Amino acid sequence: MKAFLSIIFVLAVLLAVAFFLRYNSLQLSQSNHHDQITPTLGQRTKNDGCEINGPLQDMGCTPGAIFPNATADQICVRGYAKSVRNVPIEVKREVYAEYGVKHRYKGEYEVDHLISLELGGSNDIANLWPEAAEPRPGFHEKDKVENFLHQQVCSGQINLKEAQSQIANNWLDVYKKIASY
Repeated sequence: MKAFLSIIFVLAVLLAVAFFLRYNSLQLSQSNHHDQITPTLGQRTKNDGCEINGPLQDMGCTPGAIFPNATADQICVRGYAKSVRNVPIEVKREVYAEYGVKHRYKGEYEVDHLISLELGGSNDIANLWPEAAEPRPGFHEKDKVENFLHQQVCSGQINLKEAQSQIANNWLDVYKKIASY
């Protein structure tokens, strides 16, 4: 049993080192966003007539919102997102209505957190939008971005505010970078 646990530990260390080496060269700096509008988190400029812009949200309706006191130490604890998730069905219906989504099929959309809970995003309507699965990239691909940025924060590669900014500004930029590896 002791030998088995030692092998598992060595494999985990090797996996962590391989992951670090693979993604260490990936540069996700704030300088990439000089030509983009930085959203004012939590401050919506409209609450109807919202339009989905391909795989992106309407920044006037969904600028993103965070739990301001959330820290990297908190979000990196297993189960954090589940402990703060609270989007009532009435709020989900309101999000669909604001974006003009009247009919949908199971799996076609999900009411998504622009800044994921795993990155300190809040359940406020300013952080929610109906994200489609198709065409790709859709919500499945954004999930990969969320997981990647969460790992980057929890491993100390980037700080939490930077991760929040990257996903709120244009999660596709991050997706394109990690998809090329």
